[in-house]
Amino acid sequence: MSSDTPAPDSTAALDATEELRKRIDTTKAHPARVYDVFLGGKDNYPADREAAAMALAANPRGYLTVRHNRDFVRRAVTLAAKEGIRQFLDVGTGLPTQQNVHETVQAIAPDARVVYVDNDPVVLVHAQALLTSGPEGRTDYIEADLRDPAKILEAARRTLDLDRPVALVLAAVLHFIEDEEAYPIVRQLLDALAPGSYLVLSNVSSDLNTEQVGQVTKAFKERGFAMVRRSHAQVGRFVTDNGLEMLDPGTVAVHRWRPEQVVDLPESRNPDAEFVAGLDELDRTRYRGINDVTDADVSVYGVMARKP
Repeated sequence: MSSDTPAPDSTAALDATEELRKRIDTTKAHPARVYDVFLGGKDNYPADREAAAMALAANPRGYLTVRHNRDFVRRAVTLAAKEGIRQFLDVGTGLPTQQNVHETVQAIAPDARVVYVDNDPVVLVHAQALLTSGPEGRTDYIEADLRDPAKILEAARRTLDLDRPVALVLAAVLHFIEDEEAYPIVRQLLDALAPGSYLVLSNVSSDLNTEQVGQVTKAFKERGFAMVRRSHAQVGRFVTDNGLEMLDPGTVAVHRWRPEQVVDLPESRNPDAEFVAGLDELDRTRYRGINDVTDADVSVYGVMARKP
């Protein structure tokens, strides 16, 4: 075989990747890719940047919601790992970025196991970046929709022992599912988990900064994806309906969840002012700190609870 002729396995892998890329619709914005824009990622397209720019125009400090939501997840899974949890199921993972769950928890517990779940083909294309576990731990990726919890649980068992506690992460994903599906889905997932498991959840609000949130969700809806805003009580139902024990400080805006432990992006610390000045408004947000946040800036609730 010629040295420049791909091996059969290599050819098959290239063909599979090409087929996967054909499933990616770059003409329409996708929530995971819009989120990636605000986190300074590179795995997005002009349609995603346009949607992100519209959202930023509607709420110029809205990037703080995205960044604080991301750090809320980091803080919550850190707590779970410190409480002895060694298994994590992250549904609605989104694109690989900084502070991925496995990087966070395996820094504390190298033997931790993490299963990521998403149904966006662009996430699957980049999923290899989510599978860089240390030798003591393990990571896996499942292509599945949150609306199919049975499939998620079945596939998760390849990596996780569901007879032992698991931290279930549902960050910024349930607001794409209507109530009549969302509450039963969470119940089905939690019912399959052992006592001592945790729920980490965030959802865009209907009663925080309502005018700004309404403008942002309208902009997103015009770009093809609607968001189910939920009130403080509606978010709390994911905890109370399932008999979970709420952790302090309860259901709060994500920047209020244990704020003394917030960690900013490295590039936001002492950025090169001349370089940042040459960027467009959207890209500049990556280099802005998040510690000047106010209650008027954040529109997502976060909650963490334990299954007794």
